[in-house]
Amino acid sequence: MVVELSSFTMTALGCSGSYPGPDSACSGYLVRGGGVTVWLDAGSGTMANLQRHVSLHDVDAVVLSHEHPDHCSDIEGFRVACGYVVERAGVPVYATAGVERHLFPDFKKVLDWNVVTDGDEVEIGGLRLRFSRTDHPPETLAVRIDAGGRSLAYSADTGPGWSFEALGAGIDLALCEASYLADREGPGRSHLSARQAGTMAREAGVERLVLTHVWPVVDLNQAMEEGSSAYGRAVTMAQTHAEYPI
Repeated sequence: MVVELSSFTMTALGCSGSYPGPDSACSGYLVRGGGVTVWLDAGSGTMANLQRHVSLHDVDAVVLSHEHPDHCSDIEGFRVACGYVVERAGVPVYATAGVERHLFPDFKKVLDWNVVTDGDEVEIGGLRLRFSRTDHPPETLAVRIDAGGRSLAYSADTGPGWSFEALGAGIDLALCEASYLADREGPGRSHLSARQAGTMAREAGVERLVLTHVWPVVDLNQAMEEGSSAYGRAVTMAQTHAEYPI
């Protein structure tokens, strides 16, 4: 699928944290810009939703932030579809080393597998990607994506020991995990509350903030209130199938 360079968007394919909720798949996003279509994180349920927006032939590359199933499990469905049904081969995948341990052995016959780590930079069409390791076990990579003078930053999963500041200034839209509310904050947590996400984005000078990866049991209105208060202006709660211009 050819997308004009001036069109740089992110579509939420799923925004539930840790496990799918009744109305949302897990983490997955469709990034379109720079003449390419990239599937960013492939959490459970996202492949079905992806096909409501593009065909499997339209996916130019896949980026997986880390090996937890709620961020990568649907890559197996994509492998099966490409290998046995839609007959695609050589689709580039950029992932942490840990993801490979969870795949069936023949995945490299179909996928062009590329391991990325902290500080790596990748170009996919007209998109420029830069990765930063977050505060989350196992190795987890946030990513900044630039195209046409605009920038999208995705936190992936992280605790408060990481910040969008690691991805540089001038972030136009930040997609940030906000797993729970402020009452769950505490030492050793490897996720963010909505309040922490808002604080981090404000301190990093983020222009717009979209909160995602929210546990299905969390009240979204309360998450939005806590995030907006900390951010200093209104945040947006990610909604499945919604498209966000960068």
